Amino acid sequence: MARARSRYLCQECGSVHLQWAGRCDACGGWNSLVEEAGPEGPPKSLQASGSKGRRIDFVGLQGPSEAAARRLTGLAEFDRVCGGGLVPGSALLVGGDPGIGKSTLLLQVVASLAAGRGGTVLKCAFISGEEAIDQVRLRARRLGVAGAPVELAAATNIRDIVASLETIGGPDLVVIDSIQTMYLDTLDSSPGTVSQVRAAAQELIRLAKRVGFTLVLVGHVTKEGLIAGPRVLEHMVDTVLYFEGERGHQFRILRAVKNRFGPTDEIGVFEMTDAGLAEVPNPSALFLADRQGDVSGAAVFAGMEGTRPVLVEIQALVAPSPPGTPRRAVVGWDAARLAMVMAVLDARCGLAIGANDVYLNVAGGLRISEPAADLAVAAALVSALSGKPVPAEMVVFGEIGLSGEIRPVSQSDARLKEASKLGFERALAPARRGRPKPSPAGIKLDEVGHLQELVEMFETTAIRGAQPRRTDPD
Repeated sequence: MARARSRYLCQECGSVHLQWAGRCDACGGWNSLVEEAGPEGPPKSLQASGSKGRRIDFVGLQGPSEAAARRLTGLAEFDRVCGGGLVPGSALLVGGDPGIGKSTLLLQVVASLAAGRGGTVLKCAFISGEEAIDQVRLRARRLGVAGAPVELAAATNIRDIVASLETIGGPDLVVIDSIQTMYLDTLDSSPGTVSQVRAAAQELIRLAKRVGFTLVLVGHVTKEGLIAGPRVLEHMVDTVLYFEGERGHQFRILRAVKNRFGPTDEIGVFEMTDAGLAEVPNPSALFLADRQGDVSGAAVFAGMEGTRPVLVEIQALVAPSPPGTPRRAVVGWDAARLAMVMAVLDARCGLAIGANDVYLNVAGGLRISEPAADLAVAAALVSALSGKPVPAEMVVFGEIGLSGEIRPVSQSDARLKEASKLGFERALAPARRGRPKPSPAGIKLDEVGHLQELVEMFETTAIRGAQPRRTDPD
């Protein structure tokens, strides 16, 4: 029998190397190779194994099938992100930075389900591999859910967990906190390695689909913000949720990046309080609560997060740059897209903005990824450069092309309705094609077809210069 040969697995991407190296050739990660025992001898082919598999039955696309049942948790924001509730037999993966509130959120979810706040009392289990039972109880007491009939356990051995969950009359919802702490005793590698995470998740997901309970896995994230472990982990589960937020802000965003039972890019907004996470049913009003309408360099963007319209304030600051390379600082938006908008303003509109320091911030800690924010960013930049504020009653949205044209974006009516609901009276938006449609009541639509039209709204003698307008008395 051939002896087992050691191999080195990258903990970032899962690629296999025959010898150790400081840098992974597949993903470029440094010091990510960990030695693990390899299989004994070369793998046998199916013909050489001597055993045949059973024949599978194929069916047509049309046929009787039941719609996926939903279990409401009682937390409307969590149910929204999941697509309308939890599906029995599904697997969810929740990732986020350390201390962002993943365990707090899931403890509130299981307590709400166990108490029947979603309409049905469910049997829930919370298995912690990072904290002791007393620590979980202290958190539950702080959250005010200590009286909920939730079953707690502190375990890391997958064999013990599977034996406890596959019994008849087991729980309807199981939370594993976290998957990086679980291990299979059949593998020689330590917990948290690629092999352990992949095998442990596979065993738990297979059990959840066979028994029929909903499985929620908590995953750590790397310094790049991605869920640690093999990338195949995200392909194995049905739903991937990211819990985001800045430590300096009280807002937390639960974002769905994958969902087999609902829409992706859906968000749920929570506010971190002393008593846990509180739902925010109207995030637009919360993001604009501290807004000052008479300040230059600020524009309200009407965006879409999944099916939900969200209004946020985009702030820009243009300052004189010392000799050398101008500074660019971006929080909450794509830095490459900011460079593109500045280049279009420079090349197509004649603004000398590239020689200045530029700072851009999305207020409230929300991260925006859709191109519809281009026009709002441009309005904030031009306003900061000219010193003239954007009208306080105006919202802005639209995509900018490299030739300076303003392109239409999707779901304009939903954006305008959200703005009208919050009291906005004007909207700066792309010109609509075809027959003009009536805008929502109370909204005056200012349509622009080219970025030059936006610049003309803020036209001053200072806007064409190389330096921004100063507001100090000197």
